[in-house]
Amino acid sequence: MPKVSINTPAPDFTLEDYEGKTVRLSDFKGKSNVILIFNRTFT
Repeated sequence: MPKVSINTPAPDFTLEDYEGKTVRLSDFKGKSNVILIFNRTFT
């Protein structure tokens, strides 16, 4: 996994949203704000 430094763009990645749809970080390019929430579950 590449390191991310301050003031550098985040690498593109793909995740599923809450509805199960696949989204990429690049889908939001040009939007003013993007909020990512990672919900960790422990089993």
